[in-house]
Amino acid sequence: MSLPESMSRIVIAGTKAHMDEAIEVLYGAEAVHLIDHTVDADEGFSIGSPREYSSKASERLLKVRFMEKELGINKHTKTPSLSVEEIKSRIKSASVESAEDEIVRALDRRNDLNQRIAALNTKKNNLEILQMLPVNLEFYNGFKSIATIVGTVVDDPSEAIKAMDAEFFIATKKKGPIAVAVFVRDNDRDKVSSLLSAYGFSEVQVPPGVSGIPADALKAVEAEIAEMEATLAKVEENLAVLKENYQAFLRASDEDLSITVEKGELPLRIATSEYSFVIDAWVPTKRVEHVKEKLEKDSDGRMYVEFQETRGRKDAEVETAEKRFKTAPTKMNNGGYSAGYEYATKLVDVPKYQEIDPTILIALFLPLFFGFMVGDVGYAIPFIILGIYGLKVAKSKDWRIVARVLLFGGIWSFVFGLLFYGECLGMHFTGTYLSPTNMTWEHVFGMQEGALGAFTAVLPEFIHAEEGNIINHVGVGKLVEIPLLLKLSVYIGIVHLMIGYICAFINIHMRLGFKHAFMEQGGWIFAFVGLVMFCYALAYSLIGDMSSLMTEYMVPFAMGIVLLIIGCAINLKSHGGMSIMELPGIAGNILSYTRLAAIGMSKAGMALAFNHIAFNMIYGTMGGITGIILGFAVFLIGHLMIFFLAILSAGLHSVRLQYVELMAKFFVGGGKEYAPLKIIRKKTHYEPLKTENKTKAEV
Repeated sequence: MSLPESMSRIVIAGTKAHMDEAIEVLYGAEAVHLIDHTVDADEGFSIGSPREYSSKASERLLKVRFMEKELGINKHTKTPSLSVEEIKSRIKSASVESAEDEIVRALDRRNDLNQRIAALNTKKNNLEILQMLPVNLEFYNGFKSIATIVGTVVDDPSEAIKAMDAEFFIATKKKGPIAVAVFVRDNDRDKVSSLLSAYGFSEVQVPPGVSGIPADALKAVEAEIAEMEATLAKVEENLAVLKENYQAFLRASDEDLSITVEKGELPLRIATSEYSFVIDAWVPTKRVEHVKEKLEKDSDGRMYVEFQETRGRKDAEVETAEKRFKTAPTKMNNGGYSAGYEYATKLVDVPKYQEIDPTILIALFLPLFFGFMVGDVGYAIPFIILGIYGLKVAKSKDWRIVARVLLFGGIWSFVFGLLFYGECLGMHFTGTYLSPTNMTWEHVFGMQEGALGAFTAVLPEFIHAEEGNIINHVGVGKLVEIPLLLKLSVYIGIVHLMIGYICAFINIHMRLGFKHAFMEQGGWIFAFVGLVMFCYALAYSLIGDMSSLMTEYMVPFAMGIVLLIIGCAINLKSHGGMSIMELPGIAGNILSYTRLAAIGMSKAGMALAFNHIAFNMIYGTMGGITGIILGFAVFLIGHLMIFFLAILSAGLHSVRLQYVELMAKFFVGGGKEYAPLKIIRKKTHYEPLKTENKTKAEV
């Protein structure tokens, strides 16, 4: 559990004559979270105007992004980083405009060719239909009183047309449409068109100015299409060359111009008067003095910085603050390991400035639960390898969080598999072998019982009676020690949920004080503890002897009832009568953690089945080379299937327990993420000897 970093509000003032230098200094501090100025917030001040260079930079940025889109250049296109000095020099020398001229000419040529090819293809399709008919192309046009109707139909309209005063030609193929050409008086055109529409008529345009048989015209069109496609291919090659030549420049220009536009539009977020500007901002409290000193020093004393307040966590401070100053930004405060899970928290929401950040709890319990459910050395090793590989190569935040869970979940799975379950690929390392349910690696490799007895030094040992035989079981058997695993899952759930209730109490205590926290959450804590003690005493009495409820379990039973009554009384006063209806949900929440054991048992059961089938093929009924090959195939495919099911079932249930059970108890979210003015360059860089230049924005 951790709170977002404490934030303080500062005011920065300076003269408009040095606005550009001030903007550079603000971005250089990399700690100033701007508070947007609102209209009429301060008398005598208004919202500023963009810098002079912003308009030209925006125009160039639009051109660059147009060229990137047309050339297929995106954020995934790999290009080298170029120096800022080089990019700015090329932009100032109108390289963007010259690149645009060259690229647009090639694009216009390509678009023109595509349009002409599309038109020729339409003409080709029409000629393919016309060549089915025994009519030369010049005979379709040039009549004064005769209309020509040419097209395709779905069904043969011959009998219907014969009843009319018309000359017609119909041609059919084994597959495809039926071609029809009808010559009729102008006065009867509409009648024929109406008749043909009943047969699914679709008109075909006869190419104007063309004569001769359609087959010859079709060959000429096909030759023209081939010629244009060859030209288009050369244009595409030219565009590919242009992309190769300009992609590094365009990606770097996009980045630099985006930065320039962002800086140029910064005055739209601050207050300005005729001669000065005033900026309200948040900075981390621990950096206030450093930021103040840096801003004043880097601006050569042209900026004045004044501390205003350090925002606390009380609601009273928020309520009395001016509207634009009410919400302090949230800067999540996590260490190196837990910071990797901040993305998982943000998938729900950004924590409020006044509440506990659950990231560290997710970082602890998510991989722990995953490892407890899998608990197998054989699956843990590939999980760890996949996790390391994913963190090394993955760029997407989604895949990185998956890789992180696989890595650390795999480590916990290895720990549980080695030191708790004593299991690898569904089989224990050592122990008594009497049946398939007790298959061990000692038996698989033909070792004597106890050859791997070193595991008994670190693993729990259990003695069981099975079919009249005494079995020495080394490690917690997922299909044997079921009561132990179920109880352990319930205890884990109690601890996990209790942390949630405590976090909720702390959140309210920070905001409103102890009294409000006690009335809001005290009842739920009392009811939770009371219900746990009551159910503990009742469950063990039912399993054993009911008389023990009044003897051995009398104290937890009585204390549980008392705490339940206290909790219900507090909840009735604070939340009303409906709060009593929610008490059974607490038991349901706790019992949902039994899936930790259930998923582990289901995985172990599947592994047992596949192992039994595979080793029976290898050592039993089948034997020989065939048995070894088939048995190994069953073993491999079966465990691969379990491996992927483990990722889905254990992974999803671990996430569910964090989001639905734990965070639902205390996490509200809705915070505003801390976003300091900061420039991140990936496609551009400053040359080492030129980092002292202060003005980096002008174009």
